[in-house]
Amino acid sequence: MSRRGDAGVARIEGLIIFVPGTRPGQHVKIRIIKVGRNYAIAQVI
Repeated sequence: MSRRGDAGVARIEGLIIFVPGTRPGQHVKIRIIKVGRNYAIAQVI
């Protein structure tokens, strides 16, 4: 996630997923690239 906060956020089965370069309400297909303890970071495919 960038420092500017330009990442959309999704919640799937309790896991919070940050998707840099997206906006709230935007629907995109993603690929998870990093998984932390309570969150994941994804990229648009």
